[in-house]
Amino acid sequence: MVANKEFEGLGESKDDSIQAVIFDMDGVLIDSEPIYFEIERSSFAHFGAKMTEEEHHTYVGVTLESMWRQVLDKHQLTATVEEALAYHQHNVMQTMLAHPKLTAMPSVERWLSWLHEQHIPIAVASSSPRALIDLIMDKTGLGKYFEVRMTGEEVTNGKPAPDIFLTTAEMIGASPSNCLVIEDSRNGVQAAKSAGMRCIGYRNPGSGDQDLSKADLQISSYDELWTLKETLPLKGRSPSLYEII
Repeated sequence: MVANKEFEGLGESKDDSIQAVIFDMDGVLIDSEPIYFEIERSSFAHFGAKMTEEEHHTYVGVTLESMWRQVLDKHQLTATVEEALAYHQHNVMQTMLAHPKLTAMPSVERWLSWLHEQHIPIAVASSSPRALIDLIMDKTGLGKYFEVRMTGEEVTNGKPAPDIFLTTAEMIGASPSNCLVIEDSRNGVQAAKSAGMRCIGYRNPGSGDQDLSKADLQISSYDELWTLKETLPLKGRSPSLYEII
């Protein structure tokens, strides 16, 4: 566990309470990055380019549109962004629909269930398209815990810009300073901090050697986070006001 000084002072004043928790999806709720690497390698090959694992890791946390704009320019491909996106999104959905190992991260459901019991609203804010978020929420059974699902398609600027987290906070009814984000990518951590939120960096080997140094705390598993749950300054909504999912 690695903590920055800012996180060590959580809860020292009443304004420091955590009133909502926002999760990234890929690499945080599910270990999907190795699957995405194979899908991206297949899509790259279709358009005549070779995908390396190192390059894949540079796109962790960004929207598909942003990724393909960079890919087409870097590899000087003749396809349009629209053509590449259409092919790749179809490739992703078909692969995920058929994938037999699409499961939640170990112990993440225990954490989600506990947050729910504390009346802490939970959101997912992912750069993935909504159709894919909904598919993964359904296949893993995690969807019932999330009050808000926000996608990179619904904001002007994707991660590392703060837009997706600021919009999620507004939708969930919490001040950015009272939100805690869990992210596994450099882009995601930067987005959370730019939004004025506290952030836990989830060190997922499948996401590559991401620079999570700007996170307030770094963990390697939800079991590790579970041992810290009583130290977090959580402030749940009143049960009479909280919408039971």
